[in-house]
Amino acid sequence: MSANDRPQGQQTKQQSRTYDSAFLKACRREPVPHTPVWFMRQAGRSLPEYLKVREGIPMLESCMRPELVKEITLQPVRRHKVDAAIYFSDIVVPLKAIGIDLDIKPGVGPVVADPIRTRADLARLRDLTPEDVHYVTEAIGMLTEELGETPLIGFAGAPFTLASYLVEGGPSRSHEHTKALMYGDPQLWADLLDRLAEITSAFLKVQIEAGASAVQLFDSWVGALAPADYRRSVMPASVKVFDAVAGYGVPRIHFGVGTGELLGLMGEAGADVVGVDWRVPLDEAARRVGPGKALQGNLDPAVLFASREVVEAKTDEVLAAARDLEGHVFNLGHGVMPAMDPDALSRLVEYVHTRTAV
Repeated sequence: MSANDRPQGQQTKQQSRTYDSAFLKACRREPVPHTPVWFMRQAGRSLPEYLKVREGIPMLESCMRPELVKEITLQPVRRHKVDAAIYFSDIVVPLKAIGIDLDIKPGVGPVVADPIRTRADLARLRDLTPEDVHYVTEAIGMLTEELGETPLIGFAGAPFTLASYLVEGGPSRSHEHTKALMYGDPQLWADLLDRLAEITSAFLKVQIEAGASAVQLFDSWVGALAPADYRRSVMPASVKVFDAVAGYGVPRIHFGVGTGELLGLMGEAGADVVGVDWRVPLDEAARRVGPGKALQGNLDPAVLFASREVVEAKTDEVLAAARDLEGHVFNLGHGVMPAMDPDALSRLVEYVHTRTAV
């Protein structure tokens, strides 16, 4: 079932309220009044108001305080006038919720105390229940009341990226332990990703049932794989996640970094929208993905550090490449960087809206 097929009567109140938004129309490949814009990592990072409310609060703790999650999620919507909000959380939140001993260390990222590398370790990955993440349901309930007709995007880490953190014990450039397990014990690897697909699916379902109008699956590290390895060893788990939430009829977005060679396969996995980083022009990405999908992207985030004239010229290049797409959601080719000028981001939203207004 695609995002176009779900009967209206099955939608939550918020999903019905946001149905005709520019963002959701673009995801469904329908005509839009302007190209919708949102930014990955838009919640916080470059905003002084974010730094103020997060001061002294560890990342994972901040993800578990509903009032704080609501405020941080709303900040970029208020300031930048983006067309969609992205729920403030982290991809390792569901792992923490089921009891995995991990922490997010400033300047490093998620660090797992006891990496998962044996079959016996799989027992530590129990089912995720809505009660485990009750704060997510509470925060989304508060958010949707304030967002009105602005859609909220839920998100989760994809099984491969979660597995990489769990197996490596933290961030890795070469993913040597991850690939050694994938190649050396393919059955254990398949079982690990299958368990993570179940956990991820449950986490996305909680967000959708609470009122999220779309979901994005982040596969941050999957660009480290060759297409054959992705198809054989990763794609089945991603398919399982997308299939698990297909019945809700909300748009499903799939994004990874450095995935130019995987774009077609990522589309095959079941997404309605394929996210594209800055390395591949959108018209070429559309050729690789094939028909029947909207695309999301893909201004190089580093461009925002250049002059206003350069930002506008590079934005025009992205919009020109997207001219013939079936549907287009404008985004950066990855995420907002901490040192970015918030005013430059606001101007970018206004510029895209103005340039693409019908």
